[in-house]
Amino acid sequence: MMKYFFFMIFLIPLLKSFWLVMHFFMIIFFIFFYLNNYYNFIVCSDLFFGLDIISFLLISLSFFVIFLMMLASFKVYSENYNSSYFVFFIILMMVSLLLLFCSLNLFLFYIFFEFSLIPIIVLIFGWGYQPERIFASYYLLFYTLFASLPLLLGIIYIYSLCNTMDLYLIYIDNLNYYLYLSMILAFLFKMPMPFFHFWLPKAHVEAPISGSMILAAVLLKLGGYGLIRVSMFMSYYSLKFNYVWIVLSLWGSLLVSFLCLFQVDIKSIIAYSSVAHMSLVICGIMTFSYYGYFGALIMMIGHGFCSSALFCLANIIYERSFSRSLFINKGYLSVMPSMSLFWFIFCANNMSSPPSLNLIGEIFLINSIMSWSYYTFFFLGMMSFMSCCYSIYVFSIIQHGNLYESLFYLKFINIREYLLIIFHFIPLNFMFLFTFLFFFM
Repeated sequence: MMKYFFFMIFLIPLLKSFWLVMHFFMIIFFIFFYLNNYYNFIVCSDLFFGLDIISFLLISLSFFVIFLMMLASFKVYSENYNSSYFVFFIILMMVSLLLLFCSLNLFLFYIFFEFSLIPIIVLIFGWGYQPERIFASYYLLFYTLFASLPLLLGIIYIYSLCNTMDLYLIYIDNLNYYLYLSMILAFLFKMPMPFFHFWLPKAHVEAPISGSMILAAVLLKLGGYGLIRVSMFMSYYSLKFNYVWIVLSLWGSLLVSFLCLFQVDIKSIIAYSSVAHMSLVICGIMTFSYYGYFGALIMMIGHGFCSSALFCLANIIYERSFSRSLFINKGYLSVMPSMSLFWFIFCANNMSSPPSLNLIGEIFLINSIMSWSYYTFFFLGMMSFMSCCYSIYVFSIIQHGNLYESLFYLKFINIREYLLIIFHFIPLNFMFLFTFLFFFM
């Protein structure tokens, strides 16, 4: 793992070469994806770092999305909007994500979990759109820190009990409810779970396109990854109290799905739909079944590509109309028909249509949750129906109707934007051919 770490550190002298760093990230992705083995046990072990199938897939997703972030942030480079600082914080974010997903030590995991906040907050502060970005960053920071302090205390307590922080050596025989709560609360806030999700729409709306992409595609997955890791040594209390989080997630997801239909900001709708999808991931992990873990992993990868693509499409519209309001952005079918095709494809993928990864993940998740309790069928059915409703609502509002009269001139879609969308489309809709990757879990 250290070779990839040093490879990215050596990119820092190239801060002025925006395109060169972007292509290097693409090269690192291919090197990492094709030259590493993926198993359900730890490989590539190096000091306190190692790699298994979950780490392998999430690091690959991170490398790929970082490359797409830089491809989407062309205006930062073309207008010379502190592009060197932007590239530096992109590299810093990828370093923190690489070390986080590779950490086998609980304390190192916590350090990099918190450290990953710094680059995203700087991105929102420095390259956000509106003055409200300061309050959005405060929401993100204090929601996460409020839940992270109990996690730190829980880690210190575990070390005093077990004399080790290695994730695979921790064994606790006198686990109590307060320790259980402290170990999972930070990850539930990070997902985010409904009722703790208020920081997410604010952060997405105020973040630049690069911030929204990495936030939706990778940073929300830190919560699911952390839940999977800490559940290895908290099985007793997890089986006893997980029903609380499943019930809250199902009920909250249904409410959030209805809330999507009341939004007038395109980014806000996509952000709330992310909360609804992540609540399904929480339910799948909390069922403690093989189908649940398997479906949660696939859903996290699929949602990473789908939500990132939707934010890119929203940004393409924003760069032309300078607004994200549904009242202004209408009738794009007549002026950008090729983008309408991609809007339809990704809105359909957002409602888990075949052949996307979201469909496979949702099938496994619904199976695991229904196996846990058949009383959940009403909530799952309503959630699936509502996901269709708000996805079709977004597509129909934006593409149909009369074009806003003030938009008398719209720039054509360029090759870079086509490539950006296609690079999201291909893995999301063709990775179902490679689901054997997930079966090693």
